[in-house]
Amino acid sequence: MSSKSNILQILEKNRGTYISGEELAQQLQISRSAIWKAINELKKEGYQIISVTNKGYCLSDETDVLSAEGIGPYLTHGNQDMIHIFKTVDSTNHVAKKMALEQSPHGTVVLAEEQTAGRGRMGRSFHSPAGSGIYMSLILRPNLTSNDAVLITTAASVAVARAIEEVTHICAGIKWVNDIYINGKKICGILTEALTDFESGGIESIILGIGINFTTAVSAFPEEIQQKADSLFHEKPAGITRNQIAVAVINHVLSVCEHLQNRSFISEYRQRSIVLGKNIEVIQGTKSEKATAIDIDENGGLIIKKQDGAVTSLHSGEISIKGNFAS
Repeated sequence: MSSKSNILQILEKNRGTYISGEELAQQLQISRSAIWKAINELKKEGYQIISVTNKGYCLSDETDVLSAEGIGPYLTHGNQDMIHIFKTVDSTNHVAKKMALEQSPHGTVVLAEEQTAGRGRMGRSFHSPAGSGIYMSLILRPNLTSNDAVLITTAASVAVARAIEEVTHICAGIKWVNDIYINGKKICGILTEALTDFESGGIESIILGIGINFTTAVSAFPEEIQQKADSLFHEKPAGITRNQIAVAVINHVLSVCEHLQNRSFISEYRQRSIVLGKNIEVIQGTKSEKATAIDIDENGGLIIKKQDGAVTSLHSGEISIKGNFAS
């Protein structure tokens, strides 16, 4: 790592605490002038570093810049070299796909401060303004058949809900298939895309895209979704950063992926579901019908009861929650 990266990692580990220039110089075996130069470069990149004579340097708790140095030391799977952060990309999933084709390993993460063409399910756009969200994609290489790959989507939604709750203590619910809701509004979307090995017919890799609205103002969302979307916070809370949530998401996703086959996450998915017992409208292509959501099956499918009394499982399509249906 560069001197700047090493300094940032030390400041991140000691966030809110002063570290003297002399101590930094001794730890890294570089000159005090090199420390000063690196600190100034970090300040230009948006890091709020307080410099006090005879005390040293302190990374302010208010600093909220995504960084490999702020994520890597806290990973329980993989290492810092697997974290790739960009200021602006068209789509983190697009970047991750290219990296997957270049044989980047399982657990590789792409993060961006901004997406100019973020995508959600069904070809929808995902609003991704700079500095207020967590836009990430993970490259996963699970040993799965195409039939089992659907489990990734279900497991990922549980992992993200766990991560949010772990860091923020806010209870997160799941709207089938994989939207994360808080207080009745969507704060996170998940997009899963598979790269298939045509020779074997198996899954070569899965690109798991996750977009979390951290402090995006509701007024900044496109008008058509302002009534449905929200952010985790309306302003940055003290002591919570996007790096912390990103680390928790990565750790939980990679952990749950190790146990896909035993489906242990399905019971938690049911508990977190905000649709079970609700009247819904099922949308598949150009067709829609009314039904009641009654359970989640062992493959993450939504078991519904149609108005004619027929019971079936959904494994594709969209749903919306409705009020009481007219008789």
